[in-house]
Amino acid sequence: MEKKAKKFIEIDTVEKARKVAGWLEDKQASDVTGIDVRRVCPIAEIVMVVTAKGVRHSQALADHVLDMLGEEKLEYLGMEGYKSGDWILLDLNDIIVHIFQEDNRSFYNIEGLWSEGTQIELDN
Repeated sequence: MEKKAKKFIEIDTVEKARKVAGWLEDKQASDVTGIDVRRVCPIAEIVMVVTAKGVRHSQALADHVLDMLGEEKLEYLGMEGYKSGDWILLDLNDIIVHIFQEDNRSFYNIEGLWSEGTQIELDN
């Protein structure tokens, strides 16, 4: 029996987060933050939070990340909030990316919600 080729490649979660941070920064995202939540979250290993300059910018950031994931054959499960663009959530399986407008970011305070997690260095 022939072995079926894997559809997605496997990559270390922190390395994947660093790639995603780079893609976001390529498109002028600001204040890109990563929090290791393995000890406190059952559904993800890293939560990323990023600020966009406006609705179209947040949509462009989401589009770019999804395009790059496809190019690199990295898995993603879904997206919410794209149409309004105020808060877009990308579920990359082991990483959850929150793309916020500035006022929404401070209002929802995702970093505060995951304060028991550990901030990770996203620079390569």
